[in-house]
Amino acid sequence: MNEVLEVIGSYLRGMWHRRWIGLATAWVVGIIAVAIAMKVPERYEATARVYVDTESLLKPLLAGLAIQPNIDQQVVLMSRTLISRPNLEKLIRQADLDLNTPDVASRDTLIDTLGKNIKLEAGVRGSNLYTINYRDTNPERARKVVQSLLNIFVESSLGNKQKDSQTAFTFVDEQIKRYEDALRAAETRLKEFKIKYMGVTGRDGRDYFSRLSSVQDQVEQARMELESNEKARDAYKQQLSGESQPLIPDAAPTTAPASDYGVPELDARIAGLRKELDDLSRRFTDAHPDVVATRRRLEQLEQQRATAIEERNKAVASAPRTQNSDARSPVYEQLRLALAQAEANVAASRAKLASYEAQHEALKKQARMVPEVEQEYVELNRAYDVQKKMYEALLARRDAANMGKEVQDTGVAQFRVIDPPRALSDPVPPTRLQMLGIAFGAAIFAALLASFLASQIWPTFHRPSALREVVKRPFLGVVSMLPDPSVLRLRRRHAFFFAGALGTLLLTMGGILSAALLGRIG
Repeated sequence: MNEVLEVIGSYLRGMWHRRWIGLATAWVVGIIAVAIAMKVPERYEATARVYVDTESLLKPLLAGLAIQPNIDQQVVLMSRTLISRPNLEKLIRQADLDLNTPDVASRDTLIDTLGKNIKLEAGVRGSNLYTINYRDTNPERARKVVQSLLNIFVESSLGNKQKDSQTAFTFVDEQIKRYEDALRAAETRLKEFKIKYMGVTGRDGRDYFSRLSSVQDQVEQARMELESNEKARDAYKQQLSGESQPLIPDAAPTTAPASDYGVPELDARIAGLRKELDDLSRRFTDAHPDVVATRRRLEQLEQQRATAIEERNKAVASAPRTQNSDARSPVYEQLRLALAQAEANVAASRAKLASYEAQHEALKKQARMVPEVEQEYVELNRAYDVQKKMYEALLARRDAANMGKEVQDTGVAQFRVIDPPRALSDPVPPTRLQMLGIAFGAAIFAALLASFLASQIWPTFHRPSALREVVKRPFLGVVSMLPDPSVLRLRRRHAFFFAGALGTLLLTMGGILSAALLGRIG
């Protein structure tokens, strides 16, 4: 322990021996450091805090009805791209920072400086709380910069949403126009195909073979119905041939025109076709191939009904009459009416059978052509359905996008300024007072370091053991110096000069610190 203290003491005595070098170093370093501290301006910090509220009652209400943008993602992206060059140029214009930038180089330098000094910090993850910081030598200018940056943050978010919405609407409208043209072209091709192959293509989704089988079944049913009606007619004829025609004087005519009796089967089919025509008319126009074909079949059935009624009337008119036709037996008249009805049923059954047989023959003649036509028809329908589904889907998306745009316009993301922009009255560290303290500390440290280095470069020996360690030689003794009065006076004069220089340095440092402190307080 004593050896350590002896070593430290020797170092201190060596530094004291070179004290003038340390004092000169302190003066030089102090002057330079104070000049630098006085030249560096103090900086003031302006801050603002804003909260972006992305939660809204409209989000759960419009779930599945409107296209809702990811507001959180937009806000995060906007916060990351806020300090971009276009925004900084806009900030320079709003805060009047371009008044002192006459050329492009100074303007670029100002933009780089702003980009480094502006800080946008997010709060806790998911809180959407943002803090804007900026430091400047002028507190009012710092506040204006933060205010302008806050305005750009809000306006850019709204502007980007409107721009993105407009771009999306333009794209959707173009796609709708394209699919609308394609759908119209597909409808035209389908209409021309149905007109070209009218009566060939199947209806109700049935193919050629199912239609052929159905027509065969209808032919068989029509033949059975014709045989049944013919047997009924022959039975009425036999009964009528065996019935006498006694005259009944002053009897009122009991016959009715045959036209008063309808054709039940044709009437039922006509009623069914009329109902089907009403359904088609509600879905398609009058020029639609299905509507035209249904109307044509209805006209054919009505013509067949008129023909059947006309034949029945002729049959009734050609029945044998007695000279006194106004007075016959009621049973005879009933048989005549039943025979006329049976004749009409037979005629209708023959017409139906002929129609079904004609359809059957036509289908057999089209055996090779119909499958190819139906395949082409299916392909056209498939293309039409695809175009129609895409068109309807785009229309639905556009409606949802319109509602989503209205949701954006109502302000789904609300910017709430928690702390308005303000600049602190006190400068932020390091202040000038702190920099002066650092400068004085650096001067004292430099003085101590310089005196220590000088003592090591030009060493002096204050102990015999230190000299023996350096020269590695034995020595016989130590001769002490007995200073005379002139040497003592010289030493006192040097100590006085050193104390004066050191005191002047310390007083100068204290005066500068006091002036800086008083200036800060004032």
